[in-house]
Amino acid sequence: MGTIYKVLGQSAPAVTTNVDLYTVPAATSTVVSTLNIANLTGTDATFSVYVRVAGAAASSANTLDKNVTLAANSVFSATQGITLGAADVLTVSTATADALSFQLFGSENS
Repeated sequence: MGTIYKVLGQSAPAVTTNVDLYTVPAATSTVVSTLNIANLTGTDATFSVYVRVAGAAASSANTLDKNVTLAANSVFSATQGITLGAADVLTVSTATADALSFQLFGSENS
């Protein structure tokens, strides 16, 4: 099937627990090119990002960003080229419900 460039995931979590933003499909590898996070509120908010190989539990060992403060009405953008295999999961969390919007972009290879 080849390489497909696409929006891999979008979420504006209404909860303060971990939310899976993207799970790599079976028989597929993925290159995550860019993660954008927008603070939609007038107050600072924090976020964390985890790269969970084969769906492992979120932990210190797979933390990409931890409790990063994002200023009110601002955007965080990271271009990283993260490579993921089948069943790997990119998970996000925020300490403030309904505050942040997560956008993940990249390519799937199958």
